[in-house]
Amino acid sequence: MASGQRLFVKVTRDSLPQVKDKYPFIYLERGRLEIDDSSVKWIDSECNVVPLPIATLNTLLLGPGTTVTHDAIKTAVAANCSVCWVGEDTLLFYAAGFLPTADTRNLKRQIELSADPDQSVEVARRMFARRFPDAGLAGKTLKEMMGMEGHRVRALYQAKAEKYQVGWKGRNFTPGKFDLSDLTNQVMTASNAALYGILCSAVHSMGYSPHVGFIHSGSPLPFVYDLADLYKEKLCIDLAFALTRDMAGRYDKKKVSAAFRQRVIEMDLLAGLAEDIPNVLGVGRASRHRK
Repeated sequence: MASGQRLFVKVTRDSLPQVKDKYPFIYLERGRLEIDDSSVKWIDSECNVVPLPIATLNTLLLGPGTTVTHDAIKTAVAANCSVCWVGEDTLLFYAAGFLPTADTRNLKRQIELSADPDQSVEVARRMFARRFPDAGLAGKTLKEMMGMEGHRVRALYQAKAEKYQVGWKGRNFTPGKFDLSDLTNQVMTASNAALYGILCSAVHSMGYSPHVGFIHSGSPLPFVYDLADLYKEKLCIDLAFALTRDMAGRYDKKKVSAAFRQRVIEMDLLAGLAEDIPNVLGVGRASRHRK
């Protein structure tokens, strides 16, 4: 590279696609992410080179055996593409790196809502109402709504089991012991982890924090878990029971990944998030924060 030549062209918020216009994620494993001619390229274990359209990607999910150069991270950050480190085929979500937002208006509003007990419960109520529109939630406390949710989720599991004619003994997963879970729980665990990665990226890119929640607490990413529940029925729960029937007793990570990705695209999840997050927070349209 000639002296003084820029490694990558400076981009601005206005030159980048919005969250809703981006491709949700790409999962990579056993290879190297580096820079070539001002663009990011992926070199897999068989030395195949694949250029990545980094500015149009929402998230890079880096699996086992992945190495990445400092310049590749700089370029991804400049293009507002989040980078997450995950387990094999997104089985576990380990960590994430994001571009610090330059606009804190959405974050300040989120904190104000969370800190006010009455407003915080109203946000939680809007989230529960999205999932259970026929439930009578007026005047209910958070504890009461969470109790109602527990009954409805158990009924949802049972309904899916009956629909797909799959045996179901309950939600069960022990960290580090994935293989001990039954097939339905394995699919649910893997798809949940992938969903958390996508949501983490979108939340940060819109200027909110994954750490400031309204329903969940005592966990690393409460707002991500709050939002995930809005989408789990189709993306994770229904998928898990449908694939259990189709996979005939044997976990197939490629089939799980492909099926989950297809549902994310069909749902147009990122476009939905751009509207759903400000709506559940009761703030109307989010501040114009490009990703």
